[in-house]
Amino acid sequence: MTSKVLVADYDFGDTAIEREIVERAGMELAAAQCKSEADIIEAASDADAVLIQYAEMSESVIEALPRLKVISRYGTGVDTVDVDAATSHGVQVTNAPNDWCADEVADHAVALLLALIRKVARYDRMTRQGIWHWNSGRPIHRISSQILGLLSFGAISQRVAQRMAGFGANICAHDPFQPDDELRRQGVIPVSFEELIERSDYLVIQAPLTYQTRGLFGEQVLRRMKPTALLVNTARGPIVQDDALYRALTEGWIAGAGLDDLEEEPAKQRAWKPNNPLFGLDNVLISPHAAYYSEESIALIRQIAASEAVRVLDGEAPRYPVNHVFENEGPRSRMNPQSKPGPESSMKV
Repeated sequence: MTSKVLVADYDFGDTAIEREIVERAGMELAAAQCKSEADIIEAASDADAVLIQYAEMSESVIEALPRLKVISRYGTGVDTVDVDAATSHGVQVTNAPNDWCADEVADHAVALLLALIRKVARYDRMTRQGIWHWNSGRPIHRISSQILGLLSFGAISQRVAQRMAGFGANICAHDPFQPDDELRRQGVIPVSFEELIERSDYLVIQAPLTYQTRGLFGEQVLRRMKPTALLVNTARGPIVQDDALYRALTEGWIAGAGLDDLEEEPAKQRAWKPNNPLFGLDNVLISPHAAYYSEESIALIRQIAASEAVRVLDGEAPRYPVNHVFENEGPRSRMNPQSKPGPESSMKV
């Protein structure tokens, strides 16, 4: 029987890259745009592998797909996959290594931050309204006298630190899974989470979405930040609570924010409307979860996702496993679980 690979959802415009890799391996490729569990179950009923971008692979979905052997994620984060359920059902989960888009995300985080610092959007609006004056963006402060705080110090945060060091920022970071000596070696001051939120003039979130970080930036945390602070989130949207952030920005708890995602990912919604009150604020910049994007990174992640699915279906060990279920029992054999992973233990993305 020919193995079938389903692209459950995608916004790349086509599936030509995936199709070339899958069909070259003698397998069949199908594509869908699944927005619900029912959509996935219907589209993947006879699939051996599922590639997902935004679609969620819950336990009920995994249980409903008897042929499923591998879930391959377009990206690094796997918060949309019930990894424990996949493991218990002998389903391999794969993702991509941090560096597939590390430069792009770091560039985007710095771009959002610099635009906020230099009031680029405000100056643009004012000049278009006929106000040609430097003080329309007041106040702006010199970067070299400010403290940049990083939540996590993984591959992307390290690149953000390198870029912002060039502007003279003083840099600190909180990452309980990185040795303090390693942060110091890279010119970064290790701090507690409390110190991070209270001392930072600029705070960049680049942590994964876990049960510890979901909703972490709510009212309690945002109220402890400086009223002049700028918050940038180029990690997962649900780390920041939209309602609390709206209050923080309108009531002056913080000065501004740059977001690459919202608390509820619009791309996951079937009939999304731009009615989030954050869109009405002048002191927030929002991009459509695009920090990872470059033509090069998109091509790379598609190659990785499709190649990982093919490797597993061909009986080979994946290069980028998330869980530990693989047992080389021959091509296209259902895998038996080896061990069940614990909760995500690192803040690195």
